[in-house]
Amino acid sequence: MKPLKIMLLLCLLSFGIKAQTTYVSNNKKIADLYFKNKEYYAAAEYYKRALQISKDTIGFVVPYAFESKMKEESPKLAEYEYCVFQLATSLRLYKDFRAAEAWYALARNFPEPKYVLSSFYYAECLRSNQKFTEAIPAFKEFLDKYKTADTYTDKAKIEVASCNFALYEMRYPRLYKFSKLFNQINEKGSNYTPLQLNNNFYFTSSRPVVTGKGGKDEVLEDKQTKSKVVKKESPYINAIYEASGDPQATATSVKRIGAVETGKEFAAPAFHPNGRIMYLTSWTAKGNRRIYEVNISQGNGGTWSAPKELGAEVNINGFNSMQPFVTRDGKYLVFSSDRPGGLGKYDLWYCILRSDGSMGQAINMGSTINTKEDEEAPYYNFKTKKLLYSSAGKVGIGGLDFYESAGDFASWTEPRNLGYPFNSSKDDAYFTPLNDNDTEGYISSDRESVCCLEIFHVKKEFITVQGTILDCQTDKPLNGAVVTLSDSSEEFRMTVGRDGKYLFRVNSNRALKITAEKNDYLKKMISYNYDELAKADTLVNPKICLKAFSIGVPIVLKDILYDFNSAELNPASEKQLDQLYTLLTDNPTMEIELSAHTDNVGTKNYNLNLSDKRAHSCVNYLITKGIAPERLKSKGYGFSKPVAPNQFPNGKDNFLGRQQNRRTEFKVTKI
Repeated sequence: MKPLKIMLLLCLLSFGIKAQTTYVSNNKKIADLYFKNKEYYAAAEYYKRALQISKDTIGFVVPYAFESKMKEESPKLAEYEYCVFQLATSLRLYKDFRAAEAWYALARNFPEPKYVLSSFYYAECLRSNQKFTEAIPAFKEFLDKYKTADTYTDKAKIEVASCNFALYEMRYPRLYKFSKLFNQINEKGSNYTPLQLNNNFYFTSSRPVVTGKGGKDEVLEDKQTKSKVVKKESPYINAIYEASGDPQATATSVKRIGAVETGKEFAAPAFHPNGRIMYLTSWTAKGNRRIYEVNISQGNGGTWSAPKELGAEVNINGFNSMQPFVTRDGKYLVFSSDRPGGLGKYDLWYCILRSDGSMGQAINMGSTINTKEDEEAPYYNFKTKKLLYSSAGKVGIGGLDFYESAGDFASWTEPRNLGYPFNSSKDDAYFTPLNDNDTEGYISSDRESVCCLEIFHVKKEFITVQGTILDCQTDKPLNGAVVTLSDSSEEFRMTVGRDGKYLFRVNSNRALKITAEKNDYLKKMISYNYDELAKADTLVNPKICLKAFSIGVPIVLKDILYDFNSAELNPASEKQLDQLYTLLTDNPTMEIELSAHTDNVGTKNYNLNLSDKRAHSCVNYLITKGIAPERLKSKGYGFSKPVAPNQFPNGKDNFLGRQQNRRTEFKVTKI
């Protein structure tokens, strides 16, 4: 269910609903009537009465022997099954997933085909309750018995991937600090769409509004069954509020903005950077959502004009448009809508805002951003060129999750899930920043609530990774080297200057990899694991040196030693070859020739054969370590390529010269 739909019906936990049974005396019929009118809390209470159980769901357990009673052959069996399924669905729709899970656990075993989706909803409740390891087999069980290829099968497959993603994310949480606003901002009802503008804090709330003594009576009617009930008009009305002072303080003053208009609700304020126009969403109980424009009255202080509905560029009859956002450069109006031409339920759209105040036709933001499910609550930073929004149609942790994509409205990168704890197993939406780089702000989430969205302050925390890139031979800073830092989900890149220094601030303490490279130098990689990162707020690597090379120019591998007349590698030689192995893994496209050389003691053929065996032994060792054979070539040169004299000019033995000639080398043949 969408955040904007949470409103009054989702937050009736503290609002007593009284039905006039003079109209309808059957609890099941009363429940059906409430359910049809989307009064899910009231519907659940009457389905409980129909099942003759307590209406209290706090600390809920399925009544003793209820399962056995359901299995009895009885004329009322069908009615029992119906009420259990409807009760579970009512609980789920006002987001009491804990109680809904228990009832779907019963309903998923009902043999009637009309209850087959109970298995899907049961698994969905498990996921919402963060029981990811239980949800995975539950979704797979649903896929095994549900034979229809439709949106439910597609969604179940995504849910399995999402549960696995959630387990990984919660094992390696990202670095965020969260705090719920414990003041008058988070009161009864849903509180969402936070917006910080200058020194003012705006938000939407469905908190109770007094509409008269005791409230008016409201008649709900089902013309098909000719059933009626009377209930008190709900005081939970969505409206826009302004908080003065620090939103994070223990107490703040809150006031409603705009006049009360009977039957109308307002939400999701967005301001044009010129400060003279506010956009908002408005609707009535029977109508679709529309986006309106409100202008400040000239010469009349801070008074806003009556809302004026935007034209067909944004609003289309019979469809919904909501959650407007205006980029801070004033160029685009972005919103969520189920208008024709979209890819799914609610898509993100944008209109170009012209300098004369008019706007262009709405353009769909495309399949990279939009899915078959809901995309909502857009925010775009025109300086960083990043879009932050919520989606229910991609692999995530659950419900609506935040995703980030880079682009300029012409093209977008693949959206990146912002992970746990920025996202939760429930709905997360409506990010608003407190600075230009989006490292601090507010969001709305029902992660700590049974039914309703609440407002949280969120701040990114960072690990600093820094060091210097040097030339291995000169030990001097390597100007122009490119350093890349990456984790499991994103990548950062910079080019170092004359001092060779690099510095990154990363919002992750999961495994990190640093790659340093420069033309005519061999690439080098360094990795850090989670345990190393969990202990640090700064990682300093004072020296990463790169080795220069040229195609076809040999590089000596020092201390590759063999026993006399042997091609077997000893442990010390293997340790040296491990460094070459690291070099090959750091440079995955590089191919080499590995060669062995001897002094001139012995015959030519003997030395040629021995050197060939030694070179082949080195290659075989690297292959056993996992290097692909096609990247390696071995060759023995015997004593045909000395690098120093084997004898002095007077004919005496040159021990040190022969030692230099007994060497192992590699040269790069392809990079």
